[in-house]
Amino acid sequence: MKKIEYVSDIHQRLKKLVVERLPWLMIGLGIGFLTSIYISRFEEILAKNISLAFFIPIIVYLSDAVGTQTETIFVRDLTEHRANFLKYLKKEFSLGLVMGAVLGFMIGLFAFFWLRNLKLAMTVGLAMFINVMIAPVVATVIPELLFKERQDPALGAGPFTTVLQDFISLMVYFLVASIILL
Repeated sequence: MKKIEYVSDIHQRLKKLVVERLPWLMIGLGIGFLTSIYISRFEEILAKNISLAFFIPIIVYLSDAVGTQTETIFVRDLTEHRANFLKYLKKEFSLGLVMGAVLGFMIGLFAFFWLRNLKLAMTVGLAMFINVMIAPVVATVIPELLFKERQDPALGAGPFTTVLQDFISLMVYFLVASIILL
């Protein structure tokens, strides 16, 4: 059984660090390209509801932030062999559900009072709820898969999980917008 080789930046040559890190970032760049193409499919709904663009940064940021919190703690526990995947997954899903409800309600309320548009507020709030609920699941599954494949989850999970979560959060946002606003 191949042992996972954990990367320590302090003791590695620059070339080795580039070789170990760059592939993950290239995958992220590719998924970023696909995300841009995906968003372009919603040009019509954005043109009719330019206010949707106002909330893209916060939708993406909070989804990433929730995922990063989960991922950081889970990867730390993986490396210390304290992680029980199913227990983590269940607890993180429950946590995402609660945080999603709170953050979704807050952003929906903010959107309504700021722009006085109930449908937009419902779109933003529901998208935030779904994304924050999903983020901890994604942030637990990806490191677990890498760990099972004997890859260093601290090296690959961050960039890959982030770009995957960005794609998912935008996909959810625009699908919810398509349902509610069209």
